[in-house]
Amino acid sequence: MVQKTLSIIFILVSLVGFSQIKVKDTGYTHFQLKSKKDTIDFVVADTNFSVKKPMFLYCQGSLPVPLFLDFQSEGIFPVPLSNFELSELKKYYHVVVVSMPKTPLLVGNDHLNRSYNYVLDTANEYSYSPAFLEADYLDNYVERANQVVRFLSNQQWVKSDQLVVAGHSQGAHVALEIAATNKKVTQLGLFAFNPLGRIDQYIRALRKQAEAGEISWEQADSIQQTVFEDYKSYYDPVASKHTSLAKSWVSFSKSQLTRLISLKLPIYIAYGSDDINGDFCDLLPLYFIEKGKTNYNIIRYPNLEHNFFPVNENGQPDYQQGKWPEVMNAFVQWTLQATAAK
Repeated sequence: MVQKTLSIIFILVSLVGFSQIKVKDTGYTHFQLKSKKDTIDFVVADTNFSVKKPMFLYCQGSLPVPLFLDFQSEGIFPVPLSNFELSELKKYYHVVVVSMPKTPLLVGNDHLNRSYNYVLDTANEYSYSPAFLEADYLDNYVERANQVVRFLSNQQWVKSDQLVVAGHSQGAHVALEIAATNKKVTQLGLFAFNPLGRIDQYIRALRKQAEAGEISWEQADSIQQTVFEDYKSYYDPVASKHTSLAKSWVSFSKSQLTRLISLKLPIYIAYGSDDINGDFCDLLPLYFIEKGKTNYNIIRYPNLEHNFFPVNENGQPDYQQGKWPEVMNAFVQWTLQATAAK
């Protein structure tokens, strides 16, 4: 059954609605999968599908950042891949990004906070949509991404012999679970990844603050205990019903170390030396060695922070000298070498 609505063609595919439309003046094509329980927006960074290429699925970090920002007179700005040298990625791959759950595809200033998150009220920078908070948990991200992979794998312009999945920060946790649950994944990239989970970084941060004399050890102990009590409440089936954060914090705070070491596909891990999320990555080779694993490549970038910006002598990021392009390009070349070595 084919039905035309608002100039977009919706095609029913096994109980899932599908639409495709070019996003004006962005070089992206927007796809939408619709089912009874969810609508999944995703984009491919191209408008011409005459060349058959493998997929490169990028999983963005946390919070409801839209795929596109509408700055009106300044035009539409694509967000998730803006830090990369996209032309380099597109030489080899169809680059795909899935929207954050329950987050509009395109958002203007009237619904953006200072971090470009989608909010209901700009006067309250944390007024996230209740629907997003309910959907913000690991298994949901993984299921949505796997639906997109299944759909795209059936398109004539997608080569099915290679599927690269990469993720940054929270997206690295999603990427790892996709690789663990989807046999189509051939290479995995994890950037600014903490295999011990979200809660771990808060405990590490308290230690660093105490070591630096920013807070006393007594203060660190007190705050740490509060963190533990909050986290404990998320596992309480009664107390956790009163907060939409419980499912998210529990799902993204569980250790993925065992999961990571058990993977057999090639794994690439990159992190900045000044990123607290990456502290534990220093020790990862020990765990791979203990299991006799050699399917990993771990790179620490000196003097870079969480988003691969250089850190100056005052500990502040230099946003004019971002290193994401070279970090991602190095990964892309590694994926090509890993494929050639098969």
